[in-house]
Amino acid sequence: MDFDYRVVDGIVDELGAGPSAVIAILQGIQEHYRYLPPEIFPRLARRLGLSEARIYSVATFYENFSLEPKGEFVIRICDGTACHVRKSIPILERLRKELGLEGGRVTTEDLGFTVETVSCLGACGLAPVLTVNDQVHPAMTAEKAAELLKGLREKRK
Repeated sequence: MDFDYRVVDGIVDELGAGPSAVIAILQGIQEHYRYLPPEIFPRLARRLGLSEARIYSVATFYENFSLEPKGEFVIRICDGTACHVRKSIPILERLRKELGLEGGRVTTEDLGFTVETVSCLGACGLAPVLTVNDQVHPAMTAEKAAELLKGLREKRK
């Protein structure tokens, strides 16, 4: 199946085809696809007048960009000092177990959920904290995380 470039072209047309727009363009593409598909790099290189390597280097430099598909719900668990000492790891382990994520996998087969750890979410006073699609959930426990996951699964039905 051929890649449909209409979304990519629409984002470039909206934001402008200048090299200074590359980050905003990548953000728009990732917002639509939930990752940066490999097919976009040659097209963006032509449209922006940059090398594929330059665009790829931007995409891989910033931690927010992903070259792998992410789930509909991206769960980020803080493992900074405050969260870690308040037991963020059992939360992570519970979510991985509930979702069947083993062997380093972070996204479920059905692309419903992605579970990631982050160094800090900047909400130390609310520790332990996790986010679901950037919505903060404070004072988390493994049990609360399992309940939250149950609710998210219901939303997917």
